[in-house]
Amino acid sequence: MMNSLTIRRPDDWHLHLRDGAMLAGVLPETTRHFARAIVMPNLIPPVVTSQDAAAYRERILAALPAGADFTPLMTLYLTEETDPADVAAAHASGLITAVKLYPAGATTNSASGVTDFDKVRGVLERMAEIGCPLCVHGEVVDPEIDIFDREAVFIDRVLDPIRRATPGLRVVMEHLTTADGVQYVRDSDGGLGATITTHHLIITRNHLLVGGIKPHYYCLPVAKRARHRDALVGAATGGDARFFLGTDSAPHTDPAKESACGCAGIFSSTNTLSCLAEVFEREGALDRLEAFASLNGPAFYSLPPNEETITLTKGLPVAYPETIETGAGPVTVFDPGFPLHWAVDE
Repeated sequence: MMNSLTIRRPDDWHLHLRDGAMLAGVLPETTRHFARAIVMPNLIPPVVTSQDAAAYRERILAALPAGADFTPLMTLYLTEETDPADVAAAHASGLITAVKLYPAGATTNSASGVTDFDKVRGVLERMAEIGCPLCVHGEVVDPEIDIFDREAVFIDRVLDPIRRATPGLRVVMEHLTTADGVQYVRDSDGGLGATITTHHLIITRNHLLVGGIKPHYYCLPVAKRARHRDALVGAATGGDARFFLGTDSAPHTDPAKESACGCAGIFSSTNTLSCLAEVFEREGALDRLEAFASLNGPAFYSLPPNEETITLTKGLPVAYPETIETGAGPVTVFDPGFPLHWAVDE
């Protein structure tokens, strides 16, 4: 029985840090274990230009805890007015790592997203030319489509047509939630990867709805049936390099979550590695955790893996805080619903 596991220091390929007091409060929860993170641009106002990205990056660096070794990988928020030349210059300089596509209205702070995909065709073609990846929130927003079907419909209506129309465009399907999405990635012939969150490897829609609504399990894309969760577990633990970790850790204050119209988002940066170790151990795949958390993402983004390592040790259940106190208010930490026996050696 394995009681200790050493892996290269992981990265988070989908992270929300917010801004201001919230940024200062939650950033240490990521920098404690992760070396790099793709930082989401859906602030208010969003990060739409290279100037915005540079300013946001400086705010993140200024908020780093003393002694932290962490690199924020910046993204631009794709709008119908995005300038292809600005994207190209920002990517060439190393300022940004990717561009993020939000269908307008799909999730938190996505009102400035794309409605008419023909209007961003020029940007996407330029991105294909320069090798800049497109990270997509893969849900349609058609009110006639059931919320549990939005990812599968997005693949057919939006993602597949975009990829066919833009050969060479590298795409990341972020926070994959369905067996349909897993199969689409597996059937792809290159240039397509997918992030999987910690919470979607664990919860189903029953966790959200059975016995009363649990607002801290509410996220977008919403958790699905157990068969979809099981398909995600198979993808994450199966050794396919096209799947990698993106926590989609998304902090909201407790009052914003526990309200009549609660915010979507699950905050998991604090205990993600312990949760993942439990999931991979159950599948008999602890030897594949390093690839999922530390190797596959850098390979997709053409970056070197981290040289530093971390060690997880199995023992008595780890006591994580229920909430993180920030200057913006308390933020509840994801509760997987079972004890966590794997701790990161500090």
